[in-house]
Amino acid sequence: MKVNDVMVKNVITISPFAKLREALSKLKSHDIKSLVVEKQHDADAYGVITYTNILKTVIAEEGDIDMLNVYDICAKPALTVGKSLAIKHVAAMMVQHHVKRLLVVEDNELVGFVTMDDIMDDLLKQVE
Repeated sequence: MKVNDVMVKNVITISPFAKLREALSKLKSHDIKSLVVEKQHDADAYGVITYTNILKTVIAEEGDIDMLNVYDICAKPALTVGKSLAIKHVAAMMVQHHVKRLLVVEDNELVGFVTMDDIMDDLLKQVE
């Protein structure tokens, strides 16, 4: 099985200059747990902002959602994989780097998103 078989192709993105309030609004309206932070130019890297990043900054460190930008707390550069990579390698990367999501790129352009949940959902279907 390959990344292309389990990846999400409809990826929700956000500008690195958006305020955390906008990020929270997008997360809520799309009922998702992370957003891809857009590149600013061709040589730039994508980033990822997650519930965990936001919780740590806003709750634990008492950050202000109207003052902080997405760029201030996102993980950048995000780890990326190609869509033809075998899932076993993706799972190994996730474990090794302690992450639950990877971006899928082709020619340095975003084509999808793969999460640990996507991989587990597919594995559970095989058990049924």
